[in-house]
Amino acid sequence: MTLDLLRFTTAGSVDDGKSTLIGRLLYDCKQVFDDQLQHVAEASVRRGGAGSLDLALLTDGLRAEREQGITIDVAYRYFATSAHDGTPGRRFIIADCPGHQQYTRNMVTGASNADLSVILIDARRGVLEQSKRHAFISSLLGIPHMVIAVNKMDLVDYSQDRFDEIVADFAGFAAKLHFASDLTYVPISALDGDNVVKQSARMSWYEGPTLLQLLETVEVAFDHPFDVPARFPVQWVIRPDGASGAADYRGYAGQIASGALRVGEEITVLPAGQRTRIAAIDTYDGALETAVAPMSVTLRLQDELDVSRGELICPADDPPRIAKELEADICWMTDTPLHEGGRCLLKHTTRTASAIVERLLDVIDVHTLQRSSSPQQLRLNDIGRVSLRMSTPLAIDPYRENRRTGSFILIDEATNGTVAAGMICAPDS
Repeated sequence: MTLDLLRFTTAGSVDDGKSTLIGRLLYDCKQVFDDQLQHVAEASVRRGGAGSLDLALLTDGLRAEREQGITIDVAYRYFATSAHDGTPGRRFIIADCPGHQQYTRNMVTGASNADLSVILIDARRGVLEQSKRHAFISSLLGIPHMVIAVNKMDLVDYSQDRFDEIVADFAGFAAKLHFASDLTYVPISALDGDNVVKQSARMSWYEGPTLLQLLETVEVAFDHPFDVPARFPVQWVIRPDGASGAADYRGYAGQIASGALRVGEEITVLPAGQRTRIAAIDTYDGALETAVAPMSVTLRLQDELDVSRGELICPADDPPRIAKELEADICWMTDTPLHEGGRCLLKHTTRTASAIVERLLDVIDVHTLQRSSSPQQLRLNDIGRVSLRMSTPLAIDPYRENRRTGSFILIDEATNGTVAAGMICAPDS
């Protein structure tokens, strides 16, 4: 049986122990090769470890990061756990996000596809600005699950009172956020491994699951693909040449963004609105009767329609909204401020359009979550709501309903660099 996949991110304020936590997960799950371990041991000695193993070095790969002892880029790691106690294991992709405020845009990038967010809080320092910022961004990105890992409990004598104090402090802030599911708190020591993979004997007052137990049992977003409408952005039109012997073949290839598609189902192609039915679903391993997200497939249609890259195939009775104007919350990711009238490219699924910023509607204070209306500009790492007008209509869903068709990026036309990540708002929200 193929194990399912959980994508999760770790975030928090600088030096809260994110990289050490991931190193501990990899080490205690026996996912570190002997040569990696030897290299980390040697690097730990060079940094003055005097025999102790600095597990953070398993993820802090850039030289600048190792010299400064911080995470700058988003570090991705992969591991899997085996079946135990009758519970199947799981595959994981971890995004270790930077804690410094100037790298918040990297956090947005790392968390954009996550199913779960682990926010670390230093038990000595409590809830800080970046803890709130990353929790808010996780909420804004619609990450379905959040775990608050109160780290460095060994430095506060494993105090239950201190843990409860932090839980109460963060709960007051979290009450203002919009979570798709419950919020879980776990007291840990990433350095010593308490409540990370194994239950801690030094915190017997905590009766909840370890962090790994939560990661292995949390529900993955694609567990119920039939609960959301199907969305299929066309990535490529397949038309073999006559020499291949399949001159009449016309297929539309791409990845199912959400939901499920079935042979014989009536569909519409947007934005043109043409209707037909699915004649066949082809894959490398053969034809299917039903395909679900996030599978990559090729659709064949009953009628010969003019379909090209960037168009969207969806159920005829449950289409997204077609719009040339939208409102969205964006995270601004570049040093050059955003002003009204700014022009850029908007990349939405497989479609790209020119866009103009008609209005800056507000900017969010991450401390209070209050929105200040009509800002003059959005600066680096600011999160605010904007009104955009596109050169061509797009098939869009509100981000709260569909993360794939409700998100986009903005691209600088001159440099081709990504300048913002956007989440589409529901009309009149």
